Amino acid sequence: MTTYTAQPIGASALKELRDTDDAGRRPVPLTDEEGGSPLRCCLRRSEPGERVRLVSYAPLRRWAAQTGTEPGPYDETGPVFIHAEECAGPATDALPFTNAHRTVRRYSAQGRILGGRLVGTPSAIGEAFTEAFADPEVALVHVRAVEYGCFLYEVRRG
Repeated sequence: MTTYTAQPIGASALKELRDTDDAGRRPVPLTDEEGGSPLRCCLRRSEPGERVRLVSYAPLRRWAAQTGTEPGPYDETGPVFIHAEECAGPATDALPFTNAHRTVRRYSAQGRILGGRLVGTPSAIGEAFTEAFADPEVALVHVRAVEYGCFLYEVRRG
């Protein structure tokens, strides 16, 4: 059985995002009084009282810059929560945010969408990854929240 690893936003990108986000804005730290915000830096939900930033993030644009690809019209920017300051990153290799419906969107090495799948259980997410990476054209997948469409994390071809 293949194990898939959720990739948090990388440390260098987080440093940049805390200064200026991918929409060119300076994000303001805030206290998450209620907690529960999905943090993309450590792939867990925030605790009540934690300091966070809501930033605009362009995951495909950043991946394309690393790989020399042009994302073209699939380049999109959306809101994500990160810790206001540097954090230790994920505490576990377990796939995060699997307790609700998610969309698993597949991308080619050229940055084009190859399809997607709606999933509703932790085992279905793993099955969607297996299905996606069985296609040799798939380079990475994005997992997104259904209710808001927000990017949660990516999984790359191993």
